[in-house]
Amino acid sequence: MGKGVFSKRRATAERIDGMTDSTGRELQGTGGRSGGKDPGVRGRTTISDGVVEKIAGLAARDVVGVHTMGSGLSRTLGAVRDRVPGGRTSVTRGVKAEVGEVQTALDLEIVVDYGVSISEVARAVRENVVSAVERMTGLEVVEVNIAVTDVKLPDEEDDEPEPRLQ
Repeated sequence: MGKGVFSKRRATAERIDGMTDSTGRELQGTGGRSGGKDPGVRGRTTISDGVVEKIAGLAARDVVGVHTMGSGLSRTLGAVRDRVPGGRTSVTRGVKAEVGEVQTALDLEIVVDYGVSISEVARAVRENVVSAVERMTGLEVVEVNIAVTDVKLPDEEDDEPEPRLQ
């Protein structure tokens, strides 16, 4: 790129300073080559729903008392998928995220172990999920809705048996 490109960008940035966009937010250009701006804020970063779902799913599973994630149907389908050669356990099972530009909301379906306090497990899941998602993404978590879909009894077999060796 020649000098002309940089001078065009500088001129555009100087025109943008002080202007507002359609929502009334003030636009800021670079005011020159660096314009005193931190290079880390140039450009745009988007985070997909799936990324937030993975982070939240792993954080929820780390909480003592969470046996597994997902409703009965999704666990059954997941168990079938896990048996397929090359299939992997989905860390997003039981997690749905809606991601905006600066905020996210999450819905989780969990199965708790019998004997634990459901309210304490739900509180711990919320804290762990909010902490992990906000730390890793910088998004504000506005809500974490938790649906307890089942209780794992000590004498029940797991819905997701260990993969069979062939």
